[in-house]
Amino acid sequence: MDFSLAWLAAGLGAGLVVIGAGLGIGKLASSAMDASGRQPEAAGAIRTSMIIAAALIEGVAFFGLVICILLAIKT
Repeated sequence: MDFSLAWLAAGLGAGLVVIGAGLGIGKLASSAMDASGRQPEAAGAIRTSMIIAAALIEGVAFFGLVICILLAIKT
């Protein structure tokens, strides 16, 4: 049985996870900076919300990478 497709799927999946997380955190940071520029007095609350949302995005990305690693080592 050929397991090279599992390695390919794991590599593509890991790449997609990293690209998605990067785009998500980039959009999040862009929106937070825009909001902080519009209302500087709310910058602290915006920063806190941004950090929490970035941590959630990274958690989902980490979960996706773990699934890709499990797929790769299953062979």
